[in-house]
Amino acid sequence: MQRLATARILVAGVGGVGAAVAETLVRSGCRNLHLADFDLLRASNLNRHPFATASTLDRPKLEAARDRLLDIAPDLNLVLHPVFINAETAAPLLAQAAPELLVDAIDSLNPKTELLLAAETAGIPHILSCLGAARKLDPMAFRIALLDHTHTCPLARLLRKRLRHRIAHNHVLAVFSVELPQPLSPGAPPPSDDDFLAGRGRLRSPMGSYAPCTLAEATLAAATAIRLLSSTPPAPTSEPTA
Repeated sequence: MQRLATARILVAGVGGVGAAVAETLVRSGCRNLHLADFDLLRASNLNRHPFATASTLDRPKLEAARDRLLDIAPDLNLVLHPVFINAETAAPLLAQAAPELLVDAIDSLNPKTELLLAAETAGIPHILSCLGAARKLDPMAFRIALLDHTHTCPLARLLRKRLRHRIAHNHVLAVFSVELPQPLSPGAPPPSDDDFLAGRGRLRSPMGSYAPCTLAEATLAAATAIRLLSSTPPAPTSEPTA
């Protein structure tokens, strides 16, 4: 518990999965948490987002996270980063947060790629990437593996392709589903790579989410984060003395 209380954690992306990961970590004893997101809570979040309620709609996700998490743990050291993550902002964010563990819960391919590249370059000790939960119906189908060993998940395939040959040592762990995505409703536009390529403010095809799957992925990610932190010594905070 002391190890969890002192560990430095960054959760990037406070959507349904990222918010549930953050809450689970706080309820499990983590007390040094950085959150990064730029978006607002919307009505479409009500089916799965733990911070989305009638009273929080149209508020920044980070503000709702602050109120919720500090109500759970008033002694929480919580740092909020209202930033859109891209090639320019990823490295400064990691330098400011200096996490021992990064939870990447971003659902767009470009920001996800840039964050993981920056995290590898920065030498973040533990990197955990949450992959696609949309259009999944089986909460028992989520697995944890090295990103290079993932399969079935379309977002994982695109991410592996983007990262191939761009990082020297891939130690990224991934939470992914071995379930094939459910087909879209009749009349819906066919899925494409653009579903995962959104930039800031860019519209995407609807990707329906099922709350049990969102929570299952978040629970597995949080449990993995706790296991990684509790089995490793604290990162050094200063140069060792002679």
